[in-house]
Amino acid sequence: MSTFTILLGGDLIRTPLLDRQIEGTRVIAADAGIGHARMLGVMPELWVGDFDSVPADLPDDLAAVPRQVFPPEKDQTDGELAISAALERGATSLVLAGAFGGKRADHAFLHLALAVRLAEGGMDVLLTSGAQEGIPLLPGNAGFDYADGTLFSVLGFSDLAGLSVAGAKWPLDHVEVAFGSSLTISNEVKGRLEIALGRGRALLLAHPYPLA
Repeated sequence: MSTFTILLGGDLIRTPLLDRQIEGTRVIAADAGIGHARMLGVMPELWVGDFDSVPADLPDDLAAVPRQVFPPEKDQTDGELAISAALERGATSLVLAGAFGGKRADHAFLHLALAVRLAEGGMDVLLTSGAQEGIPLLPGNAGFDYADGTLFSVLGFSDLAGLSVAGAKWPLDHVEVAFGSSLTISNEVKGRLEIALGRGRALLLAHPYPLA
């Protein structure tokens, strides 16, 4: 498996879990995402974007990272271009670091939706801010090892059918969830979290390192 970490321009904090998740991965930065490299102690092999959001006072070694430059007027975001570069280099698994928050809600939404699309194509994808992380949910069964009390939500990107949630404070048993429903928001882990989905597109959003 070839795992790439994509440094995006959203919020990111360094945690022991994040260190383990990116250890040994290849790294590509998307425009302003290069600013996370120093905090994480990583050196990107490529820097992709239109470079309209380059951090000030960038260290010389990061400023010298090989660049793939695109015009500001383009059909893809810098993040999607960085992901495409990783796929061209043989990525079979992606960690999208800095996928949440930031100044652009539209970019954050794109990261969520794109992760689900990539998962449908067989790609393993993790979205993370260090404090919270997202994992696409496709039809089938999945299990997750989070500490008891961990806050989590299931975000639906369509109507959901046959959704079951076990190992939670509020379990669900083969329910239907309309697109836009808040039924699956703000649950808590209680034991081993098991999620089964019969039909639809969704994303698990968990908070393993809640911020004060």
